[in-house]
Amino acid sequence: MSLHAAAPAVVTPTVLVIDRVKLPGTAEPIQVVVRDGVVAHVGPAAVVEGATERVDAEGRTVLPGLQDAHVHATQWAATRQRLDLSTATSARAVADIVADAARRAPSSPAELLVGSGFRDGLWNDRPHKSLLDAVAPGRAVVLQSADLHTAWLSSAALRLVGHGNHESGVLYEDECYRVVAALPEASVEQVDDWVLEAMAAAATRGVTGILDFEIGDCLPDWQRRAAREPLSVRVACTVYRAHLPAAIARGWRTGDVVPGSDGCLTMGPLKLFVDGSLNSRTALCHDPYPGDGGRGRLETSPDELVMLLRQAAEHGLTTAVHAIGDRATAIALDAFEQTGLPGRIEHAQLVASDDLTRFARPGLVVGVQPAHAPDDRDVADHHWSGRTSRAFPYADLLRAGATLEIGSDAPVAPLDPWDGIAAAVLRTDDARPPWHPEQCIDVRSALRAASGGRDTVAVGDTADLVLVDTDPLQVEPDGLRDPGVAATLLGGRWTHRTL
Repeated sequence: MSLHAAAPAVVTPTVLVIDRVKLPGTAEPIQVVVRDGVVAHVGPAAVVEGATERVDAEGRTVLPGLQDAHVHATQWAATRQRLDLSTATSARAVADIVADAARRAPSSPAELLVGSGFRDGLWNDRPHKSLLDAVAPGRAVVLQSADLHTAWLSSAALRLVGHGNHESGVLYEDECYRVVAALPEASVEQVDDWVLEAMAAAATRGVTGILDFEIGDCLPDWQRRAAREPLSVRVACTVYRAHLPAAIARGWRTGDVVPGSDGCLTMGPLKLFVDGSLNSRTALCHDPYPGDGGRGRLETSPDELVMLLRQAAEHGLTTAVHAIGDRATAIALDAFEQTGLPGRIEHAQLVASDDLTRFARPGLVVGVQPAHAPDDRDVADHHWSGRTSRAFPYADLLRAGATLEIGSDAPVAPLDPWDGIAAAVLRTDDARPPWHPEQCIDVRSALRAASGGRDTVAVGDTADLVLVDTDPLQVEPDGLRDPGVAATLLGGRWTHRTL
């Protein structure tokens, strides 16, 4: 299922001829002709009347454009500018990184020092505001976890966002989202610069579309950006529960093309949460976590979830339901079965064996993030001990008839579909053996899941295409992470080109 199936081509009044190009898995070069943003010919070389541009692909492979089915675009763009905490193995190590940054970039206490990427699931100490106060006295320090579900603030930052009396300075789930969204980190113009730059970088990796799960109501932001300059990717814009009335008032249904966006913006789904995350130990599970015996957090009750799915559907909006733990996933499946509605389940990182076949519902898509599996394998082995054979169960889901779409959840993982494709196929990203190799999927299935359900190029397709140096169906598995993206086309318009 394409994220942008309803969007027309970005019409470019030209006839582009791509010579000596190969389809995936084939050896013989062919010709692809793009006429006014639509693929008009795929086959043997022929005389093309009115060709305005010819490109010699020199034997490269043409693929459908890649789609990242789960991005937080503003947070990803901002993360590219922030202090990197991904290497920290303890709260003390994070404080040391903050201390070094504060020494290297002294400023007024009111100026934010923002970092992101910490993973505290296996730390032997706990984050606390006092640690940040000690290494950056008086400084407003805001740190976000890699999974986006936890924020760690200094006392000065807590006062800045109206939480001056917060005991620990560590905020979870909805409280975390609201605080991060309210931070005065940069001007609107600066943030737009960062986002547009990040999307241009995504195009260099073959990305032609994203589903933006930025917290809040991101459609007005994208309308502003599209009015400023042609976009490098198509964007389906989600809306969160607090902004549902505004989305209903606009009257656009999921899949509708937003006027004035050159076909690049569509209305996406409503986003709801059933639970939290693995690293924050807030993913809702049937079995308890080790230590405190908690089972995670329920963010939306089953009855309320059903009510909201129906409310959204009455106004033409589908719903994307965040569910990571196996209990949360079961609740999400129950809601879709009870309502009979189409929609999405995002993540499904831990799935009860009896629930696998329930994903084969018509109109139900499972948004998965394969790069999280190697990232979180150690945390999962600890907190989901004895259950990891059904964690990130992509092969089982495909066998059960589920429809998978690959995303990154950037900034949780980089906005790079090749990283997700490789992780889905290999189940490792370092020198260690594959983690639960029985859940590896084949390259063609991974490509299809990363390309809106397409695995080749056909006449009539919107010309969202990517040319790669190496055919991913014929490369050694280790080469999947970088097949050499030579060019990207969005509706027949070059968004990246090294040819």
